Amino acid sequence: MEFFARAFLENGDKSIIERVALGMKRAAEHQEIVFPENSMLPQVNPIAEDSSFGYRYGECVFEDQGRRDELTKKYPDREEEILDIQRSMDAFVTQKQVMNALSERDMHLIENKACWGGTWGGHSNPDYDRLLHLGTGGIRSLIEKYRRINPEKDAFYDACAYSMDAIDILGRRIREKAEYMAENDPSENGRRIWKRIAKAFERIPFEPANDMHDAVLFFSLVYTFDGVDSPGRFDQFMIDFYRNSSAEENDEMLDRFLEMIHNVRGWNLCLSGSDENWADESNALTFAMLKKVKEKGYQTPNLTLRVHRNTPEAVYRLAAQSIATGIGLPALYNDEVVCRALEKIGIPPEDSHDYCMNGCNQIDIMGKSHMGLEDGEVNLAKALEYTLHMGIDLFSGGGERMTKPHGDPRSMECFSDFLSLYYKHLDELTDACVDMANKAQKCRSMYGSNPLRSCLHQGCLEKGTDYQSGGPLYGHGQILAEGIADAADSIYAVKKLVYDEKKYTMAQLIQALEADFEGYEKIRLECMGCDKFGNDIAEADELCAQIVLHFFTYLKTKETYRGGVYTGGCSPFNRAAVNGMHTSALPNGRKNGESNFADSISATPGNDMKGPTASIKSMLHYDQTEACSGFVAQMKFTKALFNTEKGMDAFVNLAKAYFANGGQQLSVNVVDREELLRARENPEKYKNLIVRVGGYSDYFVNLTDELQQNVIERSEFEV
Repeated sequence: MEFFARAFLENGDKSIIERVALGMKRAAEHQEIVFPENSMLPQVNPIAEDSSFGYRYGECVFEDQGRRDELTKKYPDREEEILDIQRSMDAFVTQKQVMNALSERDMHLIENKACWGGTWGGHSNPDYDRLLHLGTGGIRSLIEKYRRINPEKDAFYDACAYSMDAIDILGRRIREKAEYMAENDPSENGRRIWKRIAKAFERIPFEPANDMHDAVLFFSLVYTFDGVDSPGRFDQFMIDFYRNSSAEENDEMLDRFLEMIHNVRGWNLCLSGSDENWADESNALTFAMLKKVKEKGYQTPNLTLRVHRNTPEAVYRLAAQSIATGIGLPALYNDEVVCRALEKIGIPPEDSHDYCMNGCNQIDIMGKSHMGLEDGEVNLAKALEYTLHMGIDLFSGGGERMTKPHGDPRSMECFSDFLSLYYKHLDELTDACVDMANKAQKCRSMYGSNPLRSCLHQGCLEKGTDYQSGGPLYGHGQILAEGIADAADSIYAVKKLVYDEKKYTMAQLIQALEADFEGYEKIRLECMGCDKFGNDIAEADELCAQIVLHFFTYLKTKETYRGGVYTGGCSPFNRAAVNGMHTSALPNGRKNGESNFADSISATPGNDMKGPTASIKSMLHYDQTEACSGFVAQMKFTKALFNTEKGMDAFVNLAKAYFANGGQQLSVNVVDREELLRARENPEKYKNLIVRVGGYSDYFVNLTDELQQNVIERSEFEV
């Protein structure tokens, strides 16, 4: 009982990283291992049986209170013992330490959806290439090699070795289970599968994988044991095993792999790309995966396709065919922009071209970085709310001051003064976000050491430094911008109505906002009638780009606790509607608490009225080489467009034009508004309808009412 926690507490004289690793090792003897029938791949439950404590990459040391309650009911005579373990572990639960480090003001900013920082442990892409090609035995050799180079760091290297022991223990248990099932499965095919699994685990995980069968089994073991993150550049690290297997075996193992990823709701899998000399890295596995994802029609994995100047036309064509099914996959990322963005912060081309996507769509360097993914978010529209009301949060209802006054907007004599005032509030929220993120990073360094990922990120073993403490080669941070178009459209309306045309004074506008436009319908209509970002109107688009550039530039002046600089991006995940619901009335005409809110770098849903070309031209005003965390451009196209070869060609040409002129990313929904409305009325008939949300795809009926409306409101394009 409480295997991870007992090992952790019994070794109180050792360092945190050793205690975590010994907890992992003990728990490995008791973690549930299942083989779902649809994949027949090993999935490891991160919590051992009869336990409430464990370790996962995103939470670090965690407690499942529901499991604890189950334990006290199951073992009533041992309730005090269970609670005593809980009390002793309480000081080491990483997320509790993170939340304890946040101030009361931090919590209010988070609650009011102004910003947050560090409350999520972040994604990264472990070096599966290293693991599958070396095995745990080969990694142990690296541990001993670097132990000799870095004397006096035995505790770190011992912990890394213990984490490899944990994987080997799980491998042994898998082999034993497979041997038992091979003798007892009533079907001949079942016995065949179990025998192959048992045979594979005579070698793996200690030895390298041999073929696709070995590699997928090995990957599934470590992927689920680690807590289910992102596979990363799957076609690059798996291609050797794919080439070493028969076509029949490859087909079978890709099916099983995708079923496993769907079972566990896996994150981002990245395909193709270029090397530092712009040679295309598409291979046979790239094509096979694109075809399989299209055939399966699942919303997972969150597939990304990297494109560039030398991407084969056949790859574009397969991507368009997959997108045409309506699953929103793959998202397209442009190497020409992403690599340059990474190189601007000091990542050399040989590594910038090894980027992949993580989580929804954040940018990572495969097996070489811990860059937050993501470290926090700032709501640019809330910053404007605070600007207009001298730091007061109107939505909270309590008149709470969340930022310093910085100045009375009514006294700003010209627009540049007003914009400067806005930047002061935006910078203050950015400072608060970064401060939260750094406090959280410090807590995770102290309480959340990760010996397994230290083995699977270059730089950690080499330096003898933990994954959470600056071990990986790159430790930059990523803070996301939310509500971009709502903020920009509102500031543009202030410029036009108050300063350029002088239709209203700032005092009149603020009075209307404070009243949520009740009794001020004429002002609201004027606000709504101002030009909006997303319609190829240069002045409005340039202002939006200027605001985002200020945010990104200011972020780069801030250092991470991990050892890097902060960078920016935009990936609302499923939070756009919630952010809108916590934002007061704005000068773009939106009323207090409306859920329709900018869900990407494009227009607020429904405001881009002049077609896809105008929308894309607006987005090209951004300097997208400043975005190092993914810069999601969300677009919705009619199914009719993708029903013809001509329409599909038009989409591919549109995407190519966007990328050739500096666009970084495209996420595409192919669905009709009427179908979405029918799905909302009759969800039981549309259980398999998939939509692209904010960097990921999901079943439409699973979304909240507000998020469904956000998707419905997006402009629907034809080309």
